[in-house]
Amino acid sequence: MAGEKQDNVWPLPAFYFKVEIGSLGEIAFKEVSGLDAEAQIIEYRHGNSPQFSTIKMPGIKKYSNIQLKKGVFAKDNKLFDWFNTIKLNTIQREAVTISLLDEEGNPTMVWKLANAWPTKVTGVSLKSDGNEVAVEQLDMAHEGLVIENA
Repeated sequence: MAGEKQDNVWPLPAFYFKVEIGSLGEIAFKEVSGLDAEAQIIEYRHGNSPQFSTIKMPGIKKYSNIQLKKGVFAKDNKLFDWFNTIKLNTIQREAVTISLLDEEGNPTMVWKLANAWPTKVTGVSLKSDGNEVAVEQLDMAHEGLVIENA
């Protein structure tokens, strides 16, 4: 009822977060997506199975690429500079921390990416008849995802 003390736990809002990329430091992004992990399925059937069917077992873990979107600011080329460090098969890999924050700015949930590196930087879309903010996108590959709850 209205006015009663509520002991319910509410879901966390997803709009207050911060992103730290290794040596690049903290960068303000407007959107983060792709925090996915999955285990590939291995189907196996042994020779004397009474059912003529397979059993399913977990295989190799696989992580999606992360997409980060941010507004473009004058004289801010951090993302392009990082992307341009790619030379043949060498790249500057970074640890990435994505933190969902509470109302005081304390981390409540943290995603840590291991050995992240940029796979794609998408520049802004320019339209003479539009009035949107200039936004660029960074796609990153990584080799592991750890989730921590504070």
